[in-house]
Amino acid sequence: MSEADFGPRPGETSIELPAAFDAGLYFVGRVRTPWTARADCPRNSAQSDAVCTLEVDARFAPALASLEGTTHLIVLYWMDRAPRNLVAQQPRHAPEPRGTFSLRSPARPNPIAVSVVELLGIEGGTLRVRGLDCLDGTPLLDIKPYFASTDARPQAQVPRRQAAATEAVSDGADASAAP
Repeated sequence: MSEADFGPRPGETSIELPAAFDAGLYFVGRVRTPWTARADCPRNSAQSDAVCTLEVDARFAPALASLEGTTHLIVLYWMDRAPRNLVAQQPRHAPEPRGTFSLRSPARPNPIAVSVVELLGIEGGTLRVRGLDCLDGTPLLDIKPYFASTDARPQAQVPRRQAAATEAVSDGADASAAP
């Protein structure tokens, strides 16, 4: 990926990153998807019906014990090809730049992505899932069971999304198309 694939776009702001990292990570595997170019990826994981694979490294495969019967997982992955120095970004669908922490963009100081996926099957250290939005070969950080009783927050709000949904409904458009 080149910098041109992710920005900066007009109106975006980048910063100089610190000289050293604060923490280390272990990649526990790789994500296998049908997408090899950013432009081909779904805009978010809810827009994907593709069956993807989580390939867990053999040393971490024992950590998959007791997942049988689980229907959904939280998957954390490292968007390794995204820029890390943008603090303001210009979304293609928005009229003006927004702060990085107000977006779900992969470009962020720590490009950690999260998706709730449907677990379709487990075979050894390989999990078949539906609901990802990343490039093929993306490093896998962690897998956690999704608990609807503690992970769902129906009362959560993002004011700009609510305003866009209200406008879309009053214009007769589908509210689910809000940015």
